[in-house]
Amino acid sequence: MDAATVKALLQDHLSECEFHVQGEGNHYDVVAIGAVFDGLRPVKKQQLIYAALNEQIADGSIHAVNIRTYTPAQWQASSPA
Repeated sequence: MDAATVKALLQDHLSECEFHVQGEGNHYDVVAIGAVFDGLRPVKKQQLIYAALNEQIADGSIHAVNIRTYTPAQWQASSPA
């Protein structure tokens, strides 16, 4: 498994979001940007991401995922000018 494959899995599940994925082996950092996260509690946001990777987590090809989620407005506000 590589970062491009993880990104493709996420995009297939949440096509309206933008993803930045880094990592290798079975540990990945995921940054997800999408309006779908607006108003959701942190646990619900993580559940959306985990749902896309459930099969790979279950079979051990992904062991750890560090998730950061943003709405488009939050992402724009966090990006340097």
